[in-house]
Amino acid sequence: MDISYFIERIEDEFEDIKPGLLTPGSDYKKILEWSSVNALIMISLIDAEFEVILNANDLNKTNTISELYKLIEKKKIS
Repeated sequence: MDISYFIERIEDEFEDIKPGLLTPGSDYKKILEWSSVNALIMISLIDAEFEVILNANDLNKTNTISELYKLIEKKKIS
């Protein structure tokens, strides 16, 4: 997986995000108007697409797409 593919999947999953809006430096929580529902959607997307289990604490440790991507990559290795 590369970060471009990761961004595309997020943009596909969330209908309110226009394609091309997100970048690695985007604060996804501000763009998505972060809520518990969006957190569950993100956790589900990451599990289904990348076979990595995240929890709310994991998401709380990240703000940008890049930080989230690095966390997923780290958990895939572990």
